Amino acid sequence: MSLEAKIAAAAVLLERIQDEFGPATLASSLGAEDMVLTDLVAKYAPGISIFSLDTCRLNPETYDLLAKVQDTYGQKVEINIYYPLADAIQQYVETNGINAFYHSIELRKACCGIRKVEPLQRALAGKTAWITGMRRQQAVTRANMPVQEHDADHGLEKFNPLADWTEKEVWEYIHSNAIPYNALHDKHYPSIGCAPCTRSIAVGEDVRAGRWWWEDEAGKECGLHVKKA
Repeated sequence: MSLEAKIAAAAVLLERIQDEFGPATLASSLGAEDMVLTDLVAKYAPGISIFSLDTCRLNPETYDLLAKVQDTYGQKVEINIYYPLADAIQQYVETNGINAFYHSIELRKACCGIRKVEPLQRALAGKTAWITGMRRQQAVTRANMPVQEHDADHGLEKFNPLADWTEKEVWEYIHSNAIPYNALHDKHYPSIGCAPCTRSIAVGEDVRAGRWWWEDEAGKECGLHVKKA
């Protein structure tokens, strides 16, 4: 399928989500895929809101992009920012240390739970569907990801409109439409999360190699997209 056909399919899907699954929201981590979807939502389905999770440990470049997104799309779609609970962060840091996530997978997941998973619950409250920029090529944990699935954990529909897009196609769309993107992508950061947990990658490395690089490849998820047993 050509990129033009994939764009058309994504536009049709977003329009259907807006019309049949409202209120719906796009989860944006401000990565390249999310910028593509932000642009598509603004053009074809402005009734879909957009939210981003500010973990309070993002890179300066990510905050710069957030400001650009608000300036560029803020009049076209609803953009909401969710923050972790201050008391939960304080307790975690006082008990475990500021960078405890390096010490064990359990502590890293606990940090993600406070900074991402709990705010996600608030962001999805009252919604019928949510949308992500995940692609099958991104990780072994996403290889069989469907375009639409029922998210039983959150009790709503989940859509992945770019599931079959390639990285090349994502960037072709961004450059062709002059869409703002995170400056870290130009510094070999294909996947961007919190500053302490993200690094640049070498040529030939997996696109998710820079996320939690000290952990096993098969379990590199923060909990936002992991189904409960």
